[in-house]
Amino acid sequence: IFRAWARAVCRIAGMRVGVRGVPPRGAFLLVSNHLGYMDVVALASVSDCVFVAKSEVAGWPVLGHLCRSVNTIFVNRRRRRSLPGVIERVERALQRGSGVVVFAEGTSTGGASVEPFRSPLLDIAARKAMPVHFASLSYRTPPRCPPAREAVCWWGDMTFLKHLYGLFALPRFDAEVVFGEQPVRDGDRKALARKLWAAVSAQFVPVV
Repeated sequence: IFRAWARAVCRIAGMRVGVRGVPPRGAFLLVSNHLGYMDVVALASVSDCVFVAKSEVAGWPVLGHLCRSVNTIFVNRRRRRSLPGVIERVERALQRGSGVVVFAEGTSTGGASVEPFRSPLLDIAARKAMPVHFASLSYRTPPRCPPAREAVCWWGDMTFLKHLYGLFALPRFDAEVVFGEQPVRDGDRKALARKLWAAVSAQFVPVV
């Protein structure tokens, strides 16, 4: 249902999703850079997965309700004590055979570069020597349209509804999802975060 919804949103918003590489299947942990709320739509349209998202998303119009209904794992970044519970929910999702996507930068950006990855949510992968898949996201808008870093990326102090209105005013735009060839492993979560950041950065196309 989530994948069908994501593909429908792609058509309505005029987002053409190009994919390079092979999306992981089955139970997997995948790390990606984060440019805004359309990342969820782009990744969900090409892969069966659930997302780890900041708790504020649960209150968003339409998208918040959908995320709650498809087992999104919400994390309150202001309460560090909640992290063990979030990690436990990630582990349960993997045990059920779900793919789990983590935006490891911890915030969305304008796409000039990939911010350093945070390591706490990679704890389970480090402890169990799990392979962690990775992907990079980038966007482009047509000529004579507002640039993607303003019209598609949602970051800084942009307000949600105003940004959403500008996004749907675009005639079309392109999303590129690049999946890494080989997953990454490491028994130390901080080292794992650094390796994943380097792998995503190496294939990331800046949003300019």
